[in-house]
Amino acid sequence: MEDNFRHKGLRNKLVEELKEKGIKDANVLDAIMKIPRHAFLDSAFITHAYEDKAFPIGAGQTISQPYTVAKQSELLEIKKNDKVLEIGTGSGYQAAVLHAMGANVFSIERHRILHLQTKALFEALKINCKLFFGDGYEGLPTYSPFDKIIITAAAPEIPEKLKSQLKIGGIIVVPVNYNEDTQLMTTVRKLSDNEFKTEEHGSFKFVPMLNNKEW
Repeated sequence: MEDNFRHKGLRNKLVEELKEKGIKDANVLDAIMKIPRHAFLDSAFITHAYEDKAFPIGAGQTISQPYTVAKQSELLEIKKNDKVLEIGTGSGYQAAVLHAMGANVFSIERHRILHLQTKALFEALKINCKLFFGDGYEGLPTYSPFDKIIITAAAPEIPEKLKSQLKIGGIIVVPVNYNEDTQLMTTVRKLSDNEFKTEEHGSFKFVPMLNNKEW
């Protein structure tokens, strides 16, 4: 996949747009600048890769708009070598951004076709994330606890199994259903085994979080 001066120029323009929209974390902006978003899109949408828009990726899923990816990444407060669980690999773009920020990413996808596509893409791009085909509601107890957890689909509530896989002091970033069309971006900070602090960060729109694997 070619990544030329034109692509880099478009990414630079996108980064400036994200700054104007309120993204301040330099680590997030640097990662957006590094990752070739056009590599994660269907060829029909490549010419629009650096617009701040979501696009379909198959299996009824979408690649989130860059602002959403940047906002979730910023709210995670990533530190180098943080162990991050992502629920919903999708195109792999969010995982790639987190990896570029220095995180060790473990990502689950319930759609087998998307899991396989992203696995092949990451091998081609030499992005070293651990990808799993499975049910996001179950998390990855074998690899827990995690410093951070990010859910990239609209959750009716935050699964208790995921809360239990988060370290004390860790953060979950999740869009929680407010109504059928809108979710509230929410951070949940684990203060103790039984105590959590929740904050809301504005309205977003995501595909729904579903359980079970989809063959």
